[in-house]
Amino acid sequence: MSSTREQHTNLHAQKPGPISRLDLFLSFSILALQGFGGVLAVVQRELVEKKKWLTTEEFVEQWSVAQILPGPNVVNLGVMIGQRAFGASGALVAVAGLITFPLIILLIIAALYTGVSDEQWIQSSLKGMNSVVSGLIIATALKLASALSKNQLGTFLGVLIAALTFSAVALLHLPLLFVLVVLGSTSCIVAYRKTLKMNELENDRNKKTQDPQEPK
Repeated sequence: MSSTREQHTNLHAQKPGPISRLDLFLSFSILALQGFGGVLAVVQRELVEKKKWLTTEEFVEQWSVAQILPGPNVVNLGVMIGQRAFGASGALVAVAGLITFPLIILLIIAALYTGVSDEQWIQSSLKGMNSVVSGLIIATALKLASALSKNQLGTFLGVLIAALTFSAVALLHLPLLFVLVVLGSTSCIVAYRKTLKMNELENDRNKKTQDPQEPK
């Protein structure tokens, strides 16, 4: 039992992550200062590609959990990563990193924006950024789609459920909670059953390998 715990501790220690609470705070502060609307693209690039704190598969799984929980997605993800690294204090540090500098900048911009909000060039600039943000989200979605090949659902079912979700929300304008309950529950049940079946096949294969050959 103790050896199992030691192995789990060693694996956890070897897993890439923030080396200190200061590193955690600064990392999420830098991440937050880049999140101009297309926060998903920034989070994926910083945590998966640059820092490698998460693999693509882990990021998709944890972002999915963060998205169905109440509150901002990136804050929920920050809480999970901070808690995994340093417990409750890590979760608080991650949230502090996400909101401290953006809050200060937001207060300054809000004070300046009040005097020029009706200017035509300001309105045109804000509308023009919509296309950029949409492009960032689409590009990140396509990049994360590679994780479907390693998912229990498989590529076909994963793409099918993603397409149904997009159609329900973007085209049919169904309530998000309804879509999450129906399609989310369906996905979880199918993935759970597939996982059980894969485990049974793996156990049968291990038994056949371990059992001595019967004499002919």
